[in-house]
Amino acid sequence: MTDGKKARALGFNHVALEVGDIGEALDFYGRLFDFELQSQSETAAFIYLGDQFINFSKGRKQAPDDARHFGVVVDDKEQVRRTLADMGVEVLPGHFLDFLDPWGNRVEIVAYENIQFTKAPNVLRGMGLESLQKTQKALEELAGRGMAPE
Repeated sequence: MTDGKKARALGFNHVALEVGDIGEALDFYGRLFDFELQSQSETAAFIYLGDQFINFSKGRKQAPDDARHFGVVVDDKEQVRRTLADMGVEVLPGHFLDFLDPWGNRVEIVAYENIQFTKAPNVLRGMGLESLQKTQKALEELAGRGMAPE
C-alpha cells in the first residue's frame, strides 16, 4: 500500500534513438546541430546538448515513426530548415518543422524563443548562448505558471 505521494517528474535527461550505424548518425546529426560528443563505440554514442543528451544505439528495426516523435529545441529554427533542404531531407507535411532521420526517427524542431522550455542562465552561459531571448507570448506563458525568468 502506498501513502498516496508521487515522485515529481522534473524534465528529461536524455532521449535514446535507435539508428542503423553510429558513425552515420553522428555525421547526419552533426550536419544539423552543433553538439559535444561525449563518447562513441560501434554500438552507441552520446552527444551533449547542454545539460541534456541524446544516446544513439545501433539496431533500429521498426518501421518509420508516424506520430511518435521527439522535439529538439534550437536557437535558429530557420537555419535547420535551410540545412535540411541542403541535405535533401524532406520536411514532413503540417505546420511543424518535422522530418524523419535516415532510420525513421521522427524529429520536430522547436525554436527556443517561442516555448516555455527554459535553460538555466548558467547552462546558457556554458553553451555560449546567454543572449537568447523569449518572445512575449512565451514569457507570458511562463509567468502564468509562476516560472517567469528573473
